[in-house]
Amino acid sequence: MLEARGLEARFGGALALRGVDLRVGRGEVVCLIGANGAGKTTLLALLAGLLRPSAGTIRFAGQDVGGLKAHALARRGLILCPEGRRVFDELSVAENLTLGGYARRRGPELSADLAAVYERFPRLAERRKQPAGALSGGEQQMLAIGRALMAGPKLLMLDEPSLGLAPLVAAEVFGVIKNIAGQGVTVLLVEQNARAALAISQRGYVLENGRVTLEGPSAELAANDAVRRAYLGLD
Repeated sequence: MLEARGLEARFGGALALRGVDLRVGRGEVVCLIGANGAGKTTLLALLAGLLRPSAGTIRFAGQDVGGLKAHALARRGLILCPEGRRVFDELSVAENLTLGGYARRRGPELSADLAAVYERFPRLAERRKQPAGALSGGEQQMLAIGRALMAGPKLLMLDEPSLGLAPLVAAEVFGVIKNIAGQGVTVLLVEQNARAALAISQRGYVLENGRVTLEGPSAELAANDAVRRAYLGLD
């Protein structure tokens, strides 16, 4: 469904990404792990059309989309749920969710998706009239994911969804991601919690200093000695 080849991102004279190849098959959950500053968020920004690559190609659903901007990619179903949640604090929960579907036609399908988000996240339903800024960090992350789902994703990219969350809340978020994937949404997950990311994904990539240094089935990456030492805290 999504394929990148030879992606490079240059800022000034520095290369932030160097010849990155990545693919995500329809129905897969693929994770991307790496240290802070490895280039993970930059890669998602390229794939989402927020930045233009210095070199390389991006194909989505069989078409070259490297020159398209973010709004055009979103209309095609390539949706990014950004790091840091970025909800609209002064707007209500319901208004934030409605904005998620702004590019879609109003109608029964959109209303059904809103009802499904409330069913998936009962706390959002309870707080639908409250300003998003009054929610807890975990609730805001649920709102960010719900807003992304309102866009009707064919492929959902999640950037650090567990960042800053308590362990129990983070576990709930990972459960939600697994459930979303189980309902047929393809997922590309960038996550600092490598253990959890590898546990819910089928395949993974390790990004280090702007390069993919390892890739393969998640179970194999979790058993790799270098990955265990660097990202899982195991000897």
